[in-house]
Amino acid sequence: MLPLTIPGLHISQEPSCLQISDYFIMTASKDLPPDTTPYYYLKIFLKSQLCTKAQLPPKNTTLIDKVAIVTGANTGLGLESSRQLLSYNLSLLIIAVRSVAKGEIAAATLRKEYPIATIEVWNLDMSSYDSIRAFVRRTETQLSRLDIVILNAGLQNMQFGVVPSTGHEETIQVNYLSTVLLSILLLPVLKNKSTVGTPGRLSIVSSGTALFARFPHRKFSLLLPSYDDPKNFDLIEQYSASKLLGHMFMWKLADYVSADDVVVNLVDPGFTKGTQLQRDVSGVVSLAMSLAKVITARTVRDGASTYVDATVVKGKESHGCFVMDWQIRP
Repeated sequence: MLPLTIPGLHISQEPSCLQISDYFIMTASKDLPPDTTPYYYLKIFLKSQLCTKAQLPPKNTTLIDKVAIVTGANTGLGLESSRQLLSYNLSLLIIAVRSVAKGEIAAATLRKEYPIATIEVWNLDMSSYDSIRAFVRRTETQLSRLDIVILNAGLQNMQFGVVPSTGHEETIQVNYLSTVLLSILLLPVLKNKSTVGTPGRLSIVSSGTALFARFPHRKFSLLLPSYDDPKNFDLIEQYSASKLLGHMFMWKLADYVSADDVVVNLVDPGFTKGTQLQRDVSGVVSLAMSLAKVITARTVRDGASTYVDATVVKGKESHGCFVMDWQIRP
């Protein structure tokens, strides 16, 4: 349960921000009406994947002297978004990964490309509360500055599995419970260690599949424990629900955290090829996904650019919002 107060942060009572764009008023996600047209999810997916062009940061963008953390940054979108942040002269990048050895391989590649930047690999196991707490303590004691955090680490299990140390199903554990814990613990760090007058930035990687969730677990009197019962496991629903729960968390979090302290948002990279998210998929499902990727998937470069957009380009107007296709969406 979200605490009523978060140490080091003050509650925002500001109304939703409005920003004039080229042709429309950009409104906070909470204030945008949901799409209720028939087959809306399929329409949104196809428009998103086939009709939306990537939006890159302005040419004068610079991250000189800034410090960023990217979780799950040894492969795929995490690695590519790290590369893109470095391309804007990021001073210090922390790659947060479960396997330090794999993280060092990725870091070695980035160091060759960006020899001036400092790149460190820190251990972070998203299935372990102890590891998450230790990681945050390290940010508190070893960093004099922290400007950007991208929580990219996530998984999509094809079979039911429980994390022994917590007793929770692994997809819900990593994508929701652990991500929420890490977010809450990092908020005071981002506030206190970002540049004075400039709020820290925290982007949690989400997914448009949250729109696809049927949410049958609403019928259970105890919501979260219902996901730990193998009889209730549905591989498609479980992943979608883990992202939908993140939307619910963000909806409430924005009431407790001021955009003057930390700008927090959800970002959807879209359906992207070249990632490790569906690495456990096999058989007919794997074949179908491979075909879908050929037809509709974004490149890793375009997918990762959504992260940079959410943390570097978007401003306070994105606080508490869901950023999809480089735009604020319901």
